[in-house]
Amino acid sequence: MKPVRKAVFPVAGLGTRFLPATKAFAKELLPIVDRPLIQYAVDEAREAGIEQMIFVTGRGKVGLEDYFDIAFELETTMRGRGKSLDILEPTRTQPGSIASVRQQEPLGLGHAVWCARDIVGDEPFAVLLPDDLMVGKPGCIAQMVEAYNKVGGNMICVQEVPPEKTASYGVIAPGSSDGRLTEVTGLVEKPKPEEAPSNLAVVGRYILQPEVMRILDDKETGAGGEIQLTDAMAKLIGKQPFHGLTFEGDRHDCGDKTGFVIANIALAMARDDVAPAVRTYLEGLR
Repeated sequence: MKPVRKAVFPVAGLGTRFLPATKAFAKELLPIVDRPLIQYAVDEAREAGIEQMIFVTGRGKVGLEDYFDIAFELETTMRGRGKSLDILEPTRTQPGSIASVRQQEPLGLGHAVWCARDIVGDEPFAVLLPDDLMVGKPGCIAQMVEAYNKVGGNMICVQEVPPEKTASYGVIAPGSSDGRLTEVTGLVEKPKPEEAPSNLAVVGRYILQPEVMRILDDKETGAGGEIQLTDAMAKLIGKQPFHGLTFEGDRHDCGDKTGFVIANIALAMARDDVAPAVRTYLEGLR
């Protein structure tokens, strides 16, 4: 069983739900307190032992690569003023540890993942959707890698959602369970509540075998006329081990304005430097 060394970050979306803020820069650079969403996702992958980050980008997304580059002018100015560069340390990466490919058309998540096929090669790989901010110790991908090292195959992060919300997610048909691990016997993309096989929804973390790329080669379209990753994964069920892991931690849907604001409040309240002032303000709203 090969280790998980690579992670794909589908970051080509236009961020239309956050216009006009995202008109000139990537939505993944929107900050939660003082760190952008992409930083949280990359840090999560690093914690899990991921060595190479693969960004699937689109036009106007060069800021993502710039963010993890050396900012010569900024660093020179800070040094000249006697300021520490420690705050920039999380943005530093080893040369070659970040690769970037373009998704030239918005054809769906499956298509975005497929765009990374030549860099992934014949290795298992993780997929992280930065819009889903996963907060836990250890992080979500670290929890999944630990489980993957025991059972192998394919693994997705799952979360219970209200039945009326199933039409917004991929939903699993569950088999046997072992603690937080649930065997996946089927996958349905965005089912109506009355047709959903469970209320265990797939959220933005995956560990997949490279065979999924060969399925995505066919470019079959599914829900919404897009190439759905869920449909491709479903074809691996029964051929390879497939499990869902219930994440121990909190998930914030930062692709939604309300979720984004809540995430800022939640993470601010967990920080000693800003929590007292935020708490005082919130108490004054009562």
